[in-house]
Amino acid sequence: MDTQAPEAPPGEELRDKAENLLQELQEHFQALTETLNHRMEEMGNRIEDLQKNVNDLMVQAGIENCFKEQMPETPCVPLAGLNLAP
Repeated sequence: MDTQAPEAPPGEELRDKAENLLQELQEHFQALTETLNHRMEEMGNRIEDLQKNVNDLMVQAGIENCFKEQMPETPCVPLAGLNLAP
């Protein structure tokens, strides 16, 4: 008699491969999500640094801080002594 290992049902191998593929996709998606979150945090920090630098330059130029929340009809005006005439 010829003894052979019992073969898996026809769909079981395909199901196992599909599960492995889905697991891999989930791992890759999670890694991409972590990378994206890290880059968004870095970008937020860069924007904060940029706003600080712009504020510092505006102070050096003698202009009020326009980034503070203001009423829409309240213009940002230069401080006294700054001549903006053409």
